[in-house]
Amino acid sequence: MSDLAWVPQSCTLPTEERPLRVAEWDALFAERLTSLSRPGPLRLRLDLTAGPGIEERVRDLVEREGGCCSFFSFTVTSGKDLIGLDIAVDPAHETVLDALAARTAARGLR
Repeated sequence: MSDLAWVPQSCTLPTEERPLRVAEWDALFAERLTSLSRPGPLRLRLDLTAGPGIEERVRDLVEREGGCCSFFSFTVTSGKDLIGLDIAVDPAHETVLDALAARTAARGLR
């Protein structure tokens, strides 16, 4: 599977910008991901190490992602040492969440 093969047709981000967005997610996961869980088939839970500017970075990224992939629902929660990121999708996009979970695990978990 190519780096972008999992991106659904319903994504409205221009094709030429997609590799840059994927790289942003990959960098965040590589730098900050501490745990990943799947509380249900339509939900992914990520814990990211907090730090200066990280919550703002996460919120900016999820806002932009929600703008082009409206089927995602993001919830960001902040704590002293961790930032929680819950990602949910509708049943039609479960395979997208599956692919995102696999990609996240491959890029992160320090």
